[in-house]
Amino acid sequence: MSAPTIRSPRHPRPGPAAEPPQPVPAGLAPAPPHLTTPGAAGRWARGLLSPWARLALLLVLLSAAAVTVVLAEPQQLLTEGWPRASGGAAVVLFALAYGVCTAALVPRPILNLAAGALFGAPFGLAAAVAGTVIGAGIAFGLGRVLGQDALRPLLRARWLVAADRQFSRHGFRSMLAVRLFPGVPFAAANYCAAVSRMGWAPFLIATGLGCIPNTAAYAIAGSRAATPASPAFLIAAGFIAVTGIAGAAVAWRKRGRLRRR
Repeated sequence: MSAPTIRSPRHPRPGPAAEPPQPVPAGLAPAPPHLTTPGAAGRWARGLLSPWARLALLLVLLSAAAVTVVLAEPQQLLTEGWPRASGGAAVVLFALAYGVCTAALVPRPILNLAAGALFGAPFGLAAAVAGTVIGAGIAFGLGRVLGQDALRPLLRARWLVAADRQFSRHGFRSMLAVRLFPGVPFAAANYCAAVSRMGWAPFLIATGLGCIPNTAAYAIAGSRAATPASPAFLIAAGFIAVTGIAGAAVAWRKRGRLRRR
């Protein structure tokens, strides 16, 4: 009978020698552990892009725009007169500037009067309507991206819920009525629509169509501002007054209905 074979125990192969830890240079403290973890950058990004952070950014932008309007005092342009301009490029540039100013909370009546004074009633109306749609689109986009996620969970009041339901289900019809009867402030309508689930196309189309009558009245009044006793100016001014009163009455009545719902 043969003797059992004795196997020598296995020894792991020696690996490369570990490098000794490098000393921290004088004056430099090691980074905190919460900043060196793999998910730190992701958490910071999620915090900066959270709904409340975006809402705070929107409020900062609106506050800065309001302060700029107060300091700039755009109403002085009506008394100081408007420089005359002509050409298609001037109309396009004015429409773009109109949109930016509207998004910055500059009152639309001032801009509408300026459009009529600069380009006359037809081209002034075209520039003002285009600028209105551009400004409404900017405000709608800001409200949708920066404010919707944070504000929708806060819809607790019955009339807010009813208004949100109205805009979400009947967006085009509701926005068209708001634009035709200027009882609701332009900026407020933009951001209320942005918080709702209304689509982009119904919002922009209803805004463009609904703002035409009132904008045309302002453009005509602006083009005839040098002759305030002319029939065109008086008719335009009367239309502005009547639609303003009617819009306020409709808005008040609609507010009561929403509360009852």
